[in-house]
Amino acid sequence: MTLDDMAGQRLMLGFDGLTLNDELKRLIRDLRAGGIILFKPNIQTPRQLEQLCSDAKAFARDCGLPELFVAVDQEGGVVARLRAPFTEFPGNPHIHTADDAEHFARVTAEELGGMGINMNMAPVMDVAPPDVDSIMKTRVFPGGVDLVSELGCTMIRTFQEQGILAVAKHFPGIGRTVKDSHFFLPVLDADEQTLRQSDILPFQAAMAAGVSGIMLSHISYPKLDDTWQASLSPAIARDLLRRDLGYDGLTMTDDLDMKAISLQIEACIRQIMVADIDLALICHSGPNIGRARDEMVRLLDTDEDIYERGKASVKRILRAKKRFLTGS
Repeated sequence: MTLDDMAGQRLMLGFDGLTLNDELKRLIRDLRAGGIILFKPNIQTPRQLEQLCSDAKAFARDCGLPELFVAVDQEGGVVARLRAPFTEFPGNPHIHTADDAEHFARVTAEELGGMGINMNMAPVMDVAPPDVDSIMKTRVFPGGVDLVSELGCTMIRTFQEQGILAVAKHFPGIGRTVKDSHFFLPVLDADEQTLRQSDILPFQAAMAAGVSGIMLSHISYPKLDDTWQASLSPAIARDLLRRDLGYDGLTMTDDLDMKAISLQIEACIRQIMVADIDLALICHSGPNIGRARDEMVRLLDTDEDIYERGKASVKRILRAKKRFLTGS
């Protein structure tokens, strides 16, 4: 792979429009994007959505690229990009049994796969304590660690049995937080032992279930890393998640356009690459996308350690694509 290809494969990008327009072509052809993520403005009708996904994937192949990740957030409830005529579910708080979780995931996987979407940014594996007014209370499974683990892993297995990559979020857990990282940088002042005894356990269960991806939160955990929030933290993403917990699947940031991220995109990209985070999510059109790709290429070209880490990251990405997107 060229450096451009190595950098591009690590970008999961949003765009404006309902078709394979010039903007989307540029992201795929020129920036060599490894994946795209869809939001409500990209979705109008089932026929339009299926055509968009088909055209984007075919264009990536024509450009000599590996198969394209096509992702969406389809949790059900308050976070569901596909609405009627697609099946609308009330969301995780209304899922109480493994049968409920299996039904949601089976129907959702069938509908996503039918449209050509191959990655779901779900399930949420956060645990919201009953005595906390959690920002996640409308998105988490009911109950404690054990039930969250059971329901989430049922979803993961069901999604992936039907060829949809599942992404557990938001490591190492944001159920205790009361501020929204779309608008603030929340701080969770819990130590590692506390997190390992509760919040992290569902993610360990997800790993044991073979989850394809784990999304890092934009939350600051000063007792784990007093400098960087989880989505930019070598201590959390590389040392805790990969080294200590042994996770070798895909890792990704939450959207780098969210207000919890106050750094220049170039600083974010360096942290992501040092932390062995595979995919950088930039979900909105704008200059950050091109600047992120350029900084990735520059670092791969000038920093030997980042280059070696980059090769390992691309290997993980291509392994997931081979398994789920080509059926081999």
